[in-house]
Amino acid sequence: MRYDLDLDSGVVYPGTSMVDLAKVAEDCGFDAIWKGESNSADPMVSLSAMAVGTRTIKLGTAVYHVFGRTPVTLGIQAATLNDLSGGRVLIGLGVSNKTIAAWHDATFDRPLRRIREYSDIVRQVARGDRVEYDGDVYTTTPFKLSWRSSYPEVPIYFAGLGEQMTRLAGRYADGIMVNMANPSMLREIFGRVRESAAAAGRDPSTLEYIAKVRVCLHPDRASAIAKLKAALAFYNIADFYRDLIGQMGFAQESAHIREAYRESGFRAAQAAVPDSLIEELPTIAATTVDEARERLQPYLETGVTRLIIPYVAASDDAVGETRRFLESWAI
Repeated sequence: MRYDLDLDSGVVYPGTSMVDLAKVAEDCGFDAIWKGESNSADPMVSLSAMAVGTRTIKLGTAVYHVFGRTPVTLGIQAATLNDLSGGRVLIGLGVSNKTIAAWHDATFDRPLRRIREYSDIVRQVARGDRVEYDGDVYTTTPFKLSWRSSYPEVPIYFAGLGEQMTRLAGRYADGIMVNMANPSMLREIFGRVRESAAAAGRDPSTLEYIAKVRVCLHPDRASAIAKLKAALAFYNIADFYRDLIGQMGFAQESAHIREAYRESGFRAAQAAVPDSLIEELPTIAATTVDEARERLQPYLETGVTRLIIPYVAASDDAVGETRRFLESWAI
């Protein structure tokens, strides 16, 4: 089992603190460090800085979305960073949502076709192939890198929740990346990916099955619960995730949270998150690292091959608290 750290896009890590934390994570035995994309620091730029200060830890986007740059651009970026880092790049790729697409003056449509074509082009560019793509969504005139990367194969994992996207991952991706799914739902999703891979003539055991589980530590469990409720309030409001939460059996609780948000704003939504959701969803409020490890065990039994921990700080000192979490984990 490989444990990874996610510098979640919902947390602001100032200055070079992400670079410093990447080194601590590497020293403490974490296999990869991931950076997400929204309106926060750019993942690829941040990971490039982390690459300079580290030697072995892998560098992942969790996730880059298809609207922020052309697939040719991402192929160039991946090839460049893979060379500079000694082949440590992992690409988590997603289709995001209507809001983020609009930030980039794009239209959210044909997500399955879009991510498939996008990933095809990224792979070809990163390998140094001559690319002349004529797809339904993306087309390119002839393009070829001016050099051939020493590490031409870049793993691409699809971020997926629904049946169609997860089956697409089984057919075309190097694995699936799942956020906000509890053990029961993870087994269902991973099963679909395996079935789809086998039906496409691929060996399901060669794919990665990646899950995220948020952890917050505090001697006072109530303080950790309060911080995790903020995360769950966001996901119950967000497109796609609220549907997933409903599918896991919490449609009524999710609807109540959204109603509180519509009537009184985010703080009301956070207050409307019941303690039961902290227990039933991939959010672990623990008083010690040992307790957190024990409560992660059900996730390890789902077939997950790489478990990403977006650490949620209970205090305002996100950098110091994340460092202490990493050092106490000390795999």
